[in-house]
Amino acid sequence: MSVTSAAPGFSPMRGHFHEWALVDVETSGLVPRRDRVLSLAIMTLGPDGEQTGEYSTLLDPGCDPGPVHVHGLTAERLRGAPVFEEVAEGIAALLEGRVLVAHNAQFDYDFLAHEFARAGMRLPVARRLCTLALNRRVDPPTDDLTLGTLAAHYGVPQVQAHDALDDTRVLAGVLRASLREAARLDVPLPLVACPPRQDPRFAPKPPKAPCAFRNPGRLTAGGPLVQGMKVAVTGDTRTSRADLLLRGAAAGLNMMTSVSRHTSALVTNDPTAGTAKARRALAEGVPLIDEEAFLRLLGDVRAGTSHEETESRADAGAPAPPAVPAPRAPETADAVETVVADAGS
Repeated sequence: MSVTSAAPGFSPMRGHFHEWALVDVETSGLVPRRDRVLSLAIMTLGPDGEQTGEYSTLLDPGCDPGPVHVHGLTAERLRGAPVFEEVAEGIAALLEGRVLVAHNAQFDYDFLAHEFARAGMRLPVARRLCTLALNRRVDPPTDDLTLGTLAAHYGVPQVQAHDALDDTRVLAGVLRASLREAARLDVPLPLVACPPRQDPRFAPKPPKAPCAFRNPGRLTAGGPLVQGMKVAVTGDTRTSRADLLLRGAAAGLNMMTSVSRHTSALVTNDPTAGTAKARRALAEGVPLIDEEAFLRLLGDVRAGTSHEETESRADAGAPAPPAVPAPRAPETADAVETVVADAGS
C-alpha cells in the first residue's frame, strides 16, 4: 500500500530547488569502458516537479547487444538507429545545467561519461542524485530498494521494466515521492559532485587527435596560452582529467600524456608531489601552473599558426613565422615556483 502520492506538486527541501534531468540507459553489458549504451531516455523536470521535456532514442552500438533476454534490444531492432556521436549534442543540451538523476546513478553516469568521451565531448553534468542512495536515507518499509519495489511502494505505475523511457517515467514518480519524504523527515539530499573519482581504471579516455597547430613554445609567466602549446596534466585535480584534456584540446592545445623539453606547460596542483611528470618538468625547466590558472587561461587562448599555414608559406617560398623561443630553464625549483605563483595570481 502506498504511503505517499507520487503525483506532481511536491515540496522539496529548502535550498534544494533544482532543474532535474532523469536518465535511464540500457546497455550491452556492465562495464562502461568496454560495453555500450543501446537505448537512452531523458525526462526533464523543473524545480516544482513538473515535467518540462522528454526524449528517448535507440542507439546503434556497433557491437553485440548483449543480454537481449533482459532489455529486449536485438541487433535487428537497433539496426538503422543513430550512433551516439550523432545525438550527443542534443543529449548534452538536455543535461546542461541540470542535476542528473538515476536509480544507481553511478552506473548511468559512468556509461554516459564514456560515451561522451568516445564522441570527443565532455559530459556536462556537475552534480547527480541517486534515488537508490536517497531512499537508503528515507528508509521506506520495503523488502528492497529496487526501482520496481519503490514504484509499488509509492504508487507509481510501471508498464515495462528495462524499457528506458518507461523507467524514466517511473523514476519521475519515485523521485517526487522520495523528495517529499526527505522533506518530511528533514533528510538532506545525497547530491554528489561529478565526477566523484579519478581512478584511471574508470576515467574515460578521450581519443587523441592530432593538433592542427604548430608548437609556439613555452608558456610565459601569467600567460596567455596559445593554440598548439603542448600541455600535460599530473596529480589530483578537482576537474576530471578527461574533462581537462577535452577542454584543452577543444581550445586548440596539444594535450600530452608525457613531459619533454618541448612541453609548453604542466598543470599540477602540487608541484612537490614527486610524480614522474613533475620531476621531468622541473628537470627541463617546464613552467608549472595550477588547475585554477589553467581553467582561467582557457577562457582566452590566443590564435596559433596552423600546420597548413606553415606548409603554404613553405610552398610559396616565404619563411615560416619564427617559433616563440622557450624561456631559459630556471636553475632552481624556487624559480619554477615563481612561475606558478605568477600564473595563479
